[in-house]
Amino acid sequence: MRRPLLAAAAVLGLTVLISSAPLAHTQSNTQKEPPAQESAPDVPDAIAVPAGETVQFFVTAKGSQIYTCQAGTDGKFAWTLKGPDAELRDRKDKVIGQHFADPTTKLPTWKLKDGSEVSGKAAAHVDSLDSGSIPWLLVNVVSHAGKGQLTNVTTIQRVHTHGGKPGNDACDESHKDAETKSSYTADYYFFAPAK
Repeated sequence: MRRPLLAAAAVLGLTVLISSAPLAHTQSNTQKEPPAQESAPDVPDAIAVPAGETVQFFVTAKGSQIYTCQAGTDGKFAWTLKGPDAELRDRKDKVIGQHFADPTTKLPTWKLKDGSEVSGKAAAHVDSLDSGSIPWLLVNVVSHAGKGQLTNVTTIQRVHTHGGKPGNDACDESHKDAETKSSYTADYYFFAPAK
């Protein structure tokens, strides 16, 4: 009686061992893998990044473009960009930073919750595919602050814009210095020299 019982236990043990091997292999393959490398967006040559730079990360901005009513050099009044005011969100829609105009330099600035920050100047632009939207941009970073994801960033692309152009509010001498906000969204790709 003992022998058949031992044989049955051995067969059962081998069956469990063999059937759990694929499960263990599957679990080891689903361990946390490094995130996939972000791909650069397809853009016109005019706003292409310099050779040798790769995408470091991507954010979507959602917020406003702020305009002030100002007289131009010709004396005619028009809405002039004061700067952005937008939240920056990662691919999981988590807010990771802010986009605004630096109060001192007036330059567009991206500041992340990790403490890193960059400001830049537009180097080139192309019209948006949506005629009612602000242009796509190539931005050269001119200053860095803090340490984090933005530390090595040298170039930024603004693409896939929607909205953001000034509305039809009156802008004349009686509205001088008035502000208006225009809702917008855009994708920003941050580049740094390849390692």
